[in-house]
Amino acid sequence: MISMTNNQAAVVDADAFTVRRTIRIAAPIEKVWAAVTEPEHISTWFGQARFEGSGIGAHGTLNFPDYPPVPIRVEALDAPRMVSYRWGNDDASPVTTDEVDDDHSTVFTFTLEPLPDGTQLTVVETGFEITSDPAANLESHRGGWDSELDKLVALFEGHS
Repeated sequence: MISMTNNQAAVVDADAFTVRRTIRIAAPIEKVWAAVTEPEHISTWFGQARFEGSGIGAHGTLNFPDYPPVPIRVEALDAPRMVSYRWGNDDASPVTTDEVDDDHSTVFTFTLEPLPDGTQLTVVETGFEITSDPAANLESHRGGWDSELDKLVALFEGHS
């Protein structure tokens, strides 16, 4: 079984305004795909997810404790290999609607690759240069991806 301790922490590329993390999960690609695309599964490890519609353009919110709802929209989809979400998460842009503000949002993309003993998942979040405080937001999201993706790995390792 793949151990969570083998997974490296997220990395910030300050010049490209991106956060990237690659992890290995001891689960088949179909199960990991469901975990990163289906609201009932997203809600078990990330934030409480609600979507209207399906496929590209589906939109809704992610709810995290002690934060206002975060609007989210599916930007791109290539099942079961890649999904991109745009989310409005800039603290300077208070959320007053379920609509994502394209001028104050970032995009995160999950890319999945099958492995003989599970799945490799890479997340890349881009667009921090348009946020109110790029350096602080990059560091905040680096820590967030470490925490959230560790929960995803634990979800599968605890049930394997």
